[in-house]
Amino acid sequence: MTAAIRLARRGVGTTHPNPRVGAVVLRGGAVVGRGFHARAGEAHAEVRALEEAGDRARGQTLVSTLEPCAHQGRTPACVAAIVGAGIRRVILGMRDPNPLVDGRGVAALRAAGIEVVEDVRREECLELNAAYLKFLATGLPWVMLKSMISLDGRMASDAGESRGLGGEEEQRLCHRLRAEHDAILVGIGTVLGDDPELTVRLWKGRNPLRVVLDSRLRIPAGSRLVRSAHEAPLLIATVSQERPAIQALEALGVRVSAFAPDETGRVPLQALFRKLAGEGRLSLLVEGGPTVHTAILREGLADRVAVGIAPRILGGASAPAWTRDLGRAHLDEAIEVESLVTRRVGRDLWIEGQVRKERDV
Repeated sequence: MTAAIRLARRGVGTTHPNPRVGAVVLRGGAVVGRGFHARAGEAHAEVRALEEAGDRARGQTLVSTLEPCAHQGRTPACVAAIVGAGIRRVILGMRDPNPLVDGRGVAALRAAGIEVVEDVRREECLELNAAYLKFLATGLPWVMLKSMISLDGRMASDAGESRGLGGEEEQRLCHRLRAEHDAILVGIGTVLGDDPELTVRLWKGRNPLRVVLDSRLRIPAGSRLVRSAHEAPLLIATVSQERPAIQALEALGVRVSAFAPDETGRVPLQALFRKLAGEGRLSLLVEGGPTVHTAILREGLADRVAVGIAPRILGGASAPAWTRDLGRAHLDEAIEVESLVTRRVGRDLWIEGQVRKERDV
């Protein structure tokens, strides 16, 4: 199962909207077939592992991180391939809660006389597909808030400078995170202040969908985001109904989605997030500033936070922190972050943790 989990991770950033799955075929304790799901529409992990094993799979054991499908989708059912290969025993990390699969794969295998062992390393397999599982349960994407701050908690200097706050290693990590997510989100304030491109350049991987919250369509046509819209997809989420401005952006290769405004007159986050998840964008990296982070935290939409801390003290009366008013005046109202992981990233300190859920979204 360790090998299967490691294989499944090779699909991080490419499998959406499908889950990440890894599988191995064992013969006499030795791995004779390996496979992982790379992207939707291509062969599933179990099929790839069986193809590599060939005749050596007959009478042997298949280990998979996820319950195999028993229905015809874009590809044939994995259960049919397993039965056809003559597998004797299947070991699974977890069942697939997708209503098309949930328990049906296991039942079909057992009906074919195949022994099934379930829930091996289940917690690790659950973590592997946190975004997929959240979407099935809520219809929403899995959301990570990412920020780089100084030792005194500032995102930028008093003069508004933030580029270069993190070191080179932190910048590479940021590009790796981009490649691992289905979409990146920033607010228009970040675009106007930093003119980012938000592409993957310091890591090997594809460019995710770039999303900008821009209620009044203030994004400049000459911004790096717009200029690169034909190379990397760009979505502007707005409440503006100004057709000339929308058509001008669309002519430049930008996709514009207009929403009815929320009570504050801004883009409704839940509606946008559901739209993204419905399009298969199941994991969202938020690189926005304090306004965006605060709005997402207030609505309980964040699942994980990742904060890099640079060994600098910026000070400054107007230097921004990475959140603003969350409407929580007392310690016992604080948003709890648990299962912390800390490590050095070059000169910087990197901290990640899960946001404890207070209510169902």
